[in-house]
Amino acid sequence: MGSLTLADWPKKILIIKPSALGDIVPAVPAMVAMKRCWPEARVTWLVRPEYAELLQGHPDLDEIIEFDRRLLGRSWCSPKAFGELLRLCRRLRDGRFDIVFDFQGLFRTGFFSWVSGCRWRFGMRGAREFAGVFYTERVAQDKSCIHLVDYYLRMVEAAGGRERKVEFNLPEDKAAGERVKTLLKSEGVDSDNYIVLVPGAARAEKRWSIERFAELAERIAAKYAWSIVATGTHSEQEYVEQLRVGGKASVVNLAGRTSVKEVVELLRRASVVISNDTGPGHIAAAMGVPIVMIFGPTNPSRVCPYGRPECVAAVEPDDRGMKADSYDKKHDIADITVGQVFEKVLQQVSKKDS
Repeated sequence: MGSLTLADWPKKILIIKPSALGDIVPAVPAMVAMKRCWPEARVTWLVRPEYAELLQGHPDLDEIIEFDRRLLGRSWCSPKAFGELLRLCRRLRDGRFDIVFDFQGLFRTGFFSWVSGCRWRFGMRGAREFAGVFYTERVAQDKSCIHLVDYYLRMVEAAGGRERKVEFNLPEDKAAGERVKTLLKSEGVDSDNYIVLVPGAARAEKRWSIERFAELAERIAAKYAWSIVATGTHSEQEYVEQLRVGGKASVVNLAGRTSVKEVVELLRRASVVISNDTGPGHIAAAMGVPIVMIFGPTNPSRVCPYGRPECVAAVEPDDRGMKADSYDKKHDIADITVGQVFEKVLQQVSKKDS
């Protein structure tokens, strides 16, 4: 690995982390660290349009470049898409970046790092799809940086950064917050006294069952005077609706009815969030909201609420090594009981009130 010199201190930095929502969140502290290390540098983030809203207005981000994967994925057969690909490549080249960090580690993101023409291109050693061929610097992960937040900070450190403090600093959007209050009021929800359930996830094996979420909601409703809302993507509306109609507790279904910024503000104001390993849960954790995150095969040591192991409901959360996923049947999310999650909720409430 090469070493940067004083003459190489960056003036322009590119972060490549296009998706997904829950995967973007752990990279945010690395961006914050870059600004702490190199306050005069201009930081740009390459991200998919549907997730860009999470980053908009962040105090440590200067520019967003949107990467429309759906459109550019047709570049081999669509002249319009091919033209957009060329324009994106030209924009990356014209950015004249001093350092590129690829936190995604796929062939296309490695390719974009190379297309930028940047001299210093940092990526993960062991990146998938042969992405490593595009990097000039490949940073290894070890037991000291199993969590992705720490791994991404290690990559910044490899570039000469010396900031290890973990900060997310997700900015508050007051206008989005007011829209959330209006939405909650229209559903009869007390905007100062509600909890959020996040029953969906991109992968089926990461979803705790709707039946257990419904039973958990019943237990919570019997003990606390909270309104209960559930959120998710537009495609998860019908799935979340099963929670609303299938249980005895009253649950308001907000899936698909909020923008990304509105989801952030919905979570920010929640008394407690109970979530699978998915985007909204990671956003809530980044903001320090009381949370219980339920894990199945994904390794909690890599992506759990940072520095908050007490928020995790999982089998052997600290004993799965460094792999992203476990194929051991004992780590099936179905083995997490309602009682275990409810006990975690009680602990979060007790900690909040103490």
